[in-house]
Amino acid sequence: MPAPVLDTPAVGQMAPDFRLRGAGGLSYALSEHRGEKHVLLVFYPLAFSGTCSHQLPLVQEALPRFEAADTVVYGVSTDSHHSNTAFAEKLGLTFPLLSDWMRVTTRDYGVLLPEAGYAWRSSFLIGKDGRVLWKDVSEDMGDKSKLPSIEGALAALQALPAR
Repeated sequence: MPAPVLDTPAVGQMAPDFRLRGAGGLSYALSEHRGEKHVLLVFYPLAFSGTCSHQLPLVQEALPRFEAADTVVYGVSTDSHHSNTAFAEKLGLTFPLLSDWMRVTTRDYGVLLPEAGYAWRSSFLIGKDGRVLWKDVSEDMGDKSKLPSIEGALAALQALPAR
């Protein structure tokens, strides 16, 4: 499915804050990391789907590189936190998968497909100051060769001035 016209936050713009539930009903918020960590948000459409089952393990493989770059990684979908918990366990993921059950965060990031009720496959790297540093919106949500670039996110982190 080719990408629709999406109204996503621009690079340099403040990223919309969120508070979402993860495994065990734990709550996670973007603002908790302000001034402390970068955040990579990986929006995926549906737990247990083929392309998502391919995409998220690739993010898991790169997790040590993100952690070394002072970055927290979250997966975000409109699935329930129960479904995301089971999906993470099945895939052996150690980063939180967050439930945007009410579809507020996917709407705020401009990636909600209202007619389908789920997120368009995309990634946003948010700096410690809360601004979008980088984003990648998939050209074709179902094409495994057009996943948001993990290497692109890592390159954006490496390009940041040393502090």
